[in-house]
Amino acid sequence: MASATSLLSEDQFLCSICLDVFTDPVSTPCGHSFCKNCINEHWDIIEQCQCPTCKKFYYTRPELEVNIFISEMVSQFRQELGETEAEIQQMIQKRNLKIQEIKHSVELSKENTDKEIAEDVEAFTKLKESVERCQARVIKMIEEKQKLTEKQAEGFIKELEKEISELKKRNSELEKLSHSEDHFNVLQSFQSLIAVPPTKDWTEVRVQPLSYDGKVKTALAEMVEKLKNMFIKDELMWAQKYAVDVTMDPDTAHPKLILSDDGKQVHHVDAKKNLPDNPERFTVGLCVLGKQSVSSGRFYFEVQVKEKPEWFFGVARESINRKGLNTVSFKESYWTLGLKNEKYFILSDTPAVFSLKSKPERVGAFVDYEEGLVSFYDVDAAALIYSFTRCSFNEKLLPFFCPCFNQDGKNSTPLIISTVHYTE
Repeated sequence: MASATSLLSEDQFLCSICLDVFTDPVSTPCGHSFCKNCINEHWDIIEQCQCPTCKKFYYTRPELEVNIFISEMVSQFRQELGETEAEIQQMIQKRNLKIQEIKHSVELSKENTDKEIAEDVEAFTKLKESVERCQARVIKMIEEKQKLTEKQAEGFIKELEKEISELKKRNSELEKLSHSEDHFNVLQSFQSLIAVPPTKDWTEVRVQPLSYDGKVKTALAEMVEKLKNMFIKDELMWAQKYAVDVTMDPDTAHPKLILSDDGKQVHHVDAKKNLPDNPERFTVGLCVLGKQSVSSGRFYFEVQVKEKPEWFFGVARESINRKGLNTVSFKESYWTLGLKNEKYFILSDTPAVFSLKSKPERVGAFVDYEEGLVSFYDVDAAALIYSFTRCSFNEKLLPFFCPCFNQDGKNSTPLIISTVHYTE
């Protein structure tokens, strides 16, 4: 129930002479109320007593009556004012405490951030030093293996050259003997020279060249991939902080597209609806735009593509052509990702087709307007699918959706804007 003072206006508690809240309110015979001191001082300086409010004259100074009702109301009003003031002071105090709490949290966050940066820098420095040491050891080990191979080869070559030298020497002696006319000497030396000197069997001797197995490269590539995946997961979680509750704009939808009542789903039907051909509506492409736009900062939303064999979505400039046969991706108007014939593709000035290890069921789209970045993520796998970088944005960007044709019921599953579930 409202208090009595709440039913009266603030002016009813003010003295018309001092224009302040009544102090010792009294009433004149004509029924008007004033502060006791205010009315007495007023009458002390004029020749004939007159009511300041209704201007009624009194030949003799009238007797003033204490206005009990006003006194009680003023008392209650002052009490309520005091209580309100105390409540406001308490609210101010609570908010000042909250400010201090927030500032303290920011300070702690800054300390933790500085600590984490320092520890990460130290960890990366140690990792870099460790990699450099491992690199030096690996290079040294490979070089030592090469030196052993060269040393072994040198040994073999020396043996072979020694045997060649001995064979040449024997051959030279045989040539001299063949030209000698001293038949007695020829017969005497024949038996010793005709025998081939003992030599090593070099048939099975091999110098095995160092083979390249790529083990180190493979191990490092796996380590880099693990680090990359870890960072991408953190990157995705960071992007999800900029989630926007995106809904599709029915005024832009092609007449053969059916939107759900909440503007979160869209699919294609053969029957063309009779809709007004407003300037925003697509008339050729089976497309629909989102209501929400981005012209600065960051923007993120997710789309469920599970069980859809064909689709594409992303963002587009607000000024895109919606009436003609618009070819998506040309002239830097679209930044989209899609699926067709089991192949994923991106549409830009240089379209590209690629395969993915796993088929994403939810795809996240992230825009950093100032950085000129549009990235697509496999949300469940926490993997980066593709990033457009160094994009030139100079107008609003809108979410862009195309569920593609539903031929013979083979692509009837709708394209669905998902709720973003962000977790630390």
